Amino acid sequence: MKRYLISLAILLLLTSCLDENPRDRVDEPSAYATAQDIYVNTVATLYSHIGGNTDCQGLQGTVRGVYDYNTFSTDEAIVPTRGGDWQDGGFWQNLYRHQWTPADASLAKVWDYLYWVIMLSNRSLQAIDQHRDRLGDAQYAAFTAEVRAIRAMYYYYAMDLFGNVPLVTSASASLSSVKQTGRSSVMRFVVSELQQVAPLLPNEHSNLQGDYYGRVTRPVAHFLLAKLALNASVYAHDDWTHGSAPSGSDITFEVGGRQLNSYQACVAYCDSITAAGYSLAPGYASNFSVHNETSPENIFIISMDKTLYSNAFYYLFRSRHYSHGQAMGMDAENGPSATVSCVNAFGYGTPEQDARYGINFYSDTVKVNGKVVTLDDGSPLVYMPLKVKLDLTGDPYEKTAGARMHKYEVDMTAYDNGKYQDNDIVLFRYADVLLMRAEALVRNGEDGSADLNAVRQRVGMPERVATLDNILQERLLELVWEGWRRQDLVRFGRFTEAYDQRTPLKNEHSGYTTVFPIPTKALQLNSSLRQNPGY
Repeated sequence: MKRYLISLAILLLLTSCLDENPRDRVDEPSAYATAQDIYVNTVATLYSHIGGNTDCQGLQGTVRGVYDYNTFSTDEAIVPTRGGDWQDGGFWQNLYRHQWTPADASLAKVWDYLYWVIMLSNRSLQAIDQHRDRLGDAQYAAFTAEVRAIRAMYYYYAMDLFGNVPLVTSASASLSSVKQTGRSSVMRFVVSELQQVAPLLPNEHSNLQGDYYGRVTRPVAHFLLAKLALNASVYAHDDWTHGSAPSGSDITFEVGGRQLNSYQACVAYCDSITAAGYSLAPGYASNFSVHNETSPENIFIISMDKTLYSNAFYYLFRSRHYSHGQAMGMDAENGPSATVSCVNAFGYGTPEQDARYGINFYSDTVKVNGKVVTLDDGSPLVYMPLKVKLDLTGDPYEKTAGARMHKYEVDMTAYDNGKYQDNDIVLFRYADVLLMRAEALVRNGEDGSADLNAVRQRVGMPERVATLDNILQERLLELVWEGWRRQDLVRFGRFTEAYDQRTPLKNEHSGYTTVFPIPTKALQLNSSLRQNPGY
């Protein structure tokens, strides 16, 4: 496979042109001899970055990356300090409290990662153009569309996390040409790119093993377009610290030749995903089973196979108590837990406890293979969901407080303490499509109860009226541990409010923490960048 020696400063902080004469690569004729070679070395190679196995890399699966910033900054989950464990220089407490700074090294690595893939995508598009004579018209269109869709997805994540970001579409962009672009313009760019390429992408289910496994297909593009439309009132704001956000009813999208407001556009894209043949799996838990590649519900995944791919999944390993991991024949890190408000939302310990609670959490007395797990002193391991606090140091429940992450079936044949498993990591799911459509309908003055209750009926829960409050809660119940909570709280205007054990920061009412700061390193290396408001 062709490998480019590309400076991180070039790729990630956008400081100069790409090296046109990389030292570590096979010769160009060999790399691009055939259409298959071109696909492998321009398109397929990008998919190796969707997941990861080192800190801050991948869209999910690793530590201190996109997922952690979207999860542990919310009312969903918390990483308590447990004596000498998980203090980590205050990183996790600061994340929960929204006390991040531009100097946060992990945040800079997330920025680096996103722009690394964006710039690799630009390089791939350049290479496809340079070797177009070896491709048929259909091949050229298909290869280009797939790379543009991947690049658009990464701009979506960058814009969602950082707001006003550089928009670079050339592999040879010079420093003087790299300018910061307003969030609203980045949103429109991503929408335009996805709308243009979607008809050229295969209308296939990419979670199913085969030629399209793990790839960005048309339903994946439509899912992103639905997300963009639903969040348009947030993304259309270039300075989110002044004035109210524009109404989604006043933001228009052209969809299929029709001018629709953002909520109608969201419904239209959700409808297209339904028309592509997706449906709720009969069993909620089957979407996260060891062999979940047959799910009728999963739309986009990180491909996992312990013998084929290097993608890792750290989340179960780092959440379980040491004795819990030992009973499974694995190590563990005894860290992340659900918040008290999260388990209360599930009705924990009440007759109305949600049916999904036991699938999503390890709680109370823990058993492995029917046998109670015991601590070193011989007493049972009992997780205490209501005892979790941000700092548990010296607390009687220092090591046992908090309901722990479950959700994914444990692959008992996984490698490296369960981190290399066969369960595909679920990124986009059809239940989310139904909840997006329900919300869009309600925000547009219509009834979204049918979609909301389809999700609830699948797990045997009673029907509810589709109000915005009920939909926000349902998104927590259905999508907990899936990395959407920060975006949801921002869209609902709850992210800067007090919740669980968090109190708002001074001036946080302005909304400045709804995006993360531009990393200091990026600002130092590119003087055209400006810090986000409020930092």
